[in-house]
Amino acid sequence: MSPLRRFFGSWGPMLFLVPILVSCSGGDSEPMLQEEVAVNIEVTSPAFTEGATIPVEHTCDGEDISPPLKWKALPDNTKSIALISDDPDAPGGTWVHWVLYAIPPDVTEFPAGVLRSQVLSNGARQGKNDFNRLGYGGPCPPKGSPHRYFFKVYALDIEVDLVPGATKSELLQSIDGHILAQGQLMGRYQRR
Repeated sequence: MSPLRRFFGSWGPMLFLVPILVSCSGGDSEPMLQEEVAVNIEVTSPAFTEGATIPVEHTCDGEDISPPLKWKALPDNTKSIALISDDPDAPGGTWVHWVLYAIPPDVTEFPAGVLRSQVLSNGARQGKNDFNRLGYGGPCPPKGSPHRYFFKVYALDIEVDLVPGATKSELLQSIDGHILAQGQLMGRYQRR
């Protein structure tokens, strides 16, 4: 038996898998859904239902105002909430439409047309979207097939300590390992 085989024993092949698994875990991707993270936050909107068309007033073809959103079933120990809206069907990769964090745990909804200010009246902070602006930027896909727009809500066991203007990537790094529960609402939009 070779010295390496004696040293590693039956664990040898597994040690070579560890770097591969780590390198495949992604850098700027969504937090990995772990078994202990409950997917039980119910996210709804009076403007559209799951999988339905997002009304034009919430897109770049209309008033470009954020849709009204509601959520429920947050864990009791939630310290803050974060919200990310993005389009995974964008031609150049996922396009970020809204980043919102430090939402107090007693907030359960946002009305339509959330102001594009750095800090909202309830203390929530807005991040930078891929239009390079603060706040919400509505669906504005190229003409062709419909795109999917996800509104993801995360219940967190921490108060996010990021200044206004953080990116989706910075927020995901900040909340990694702190997601208690999550949920999402998906709407579609198509330009002809």
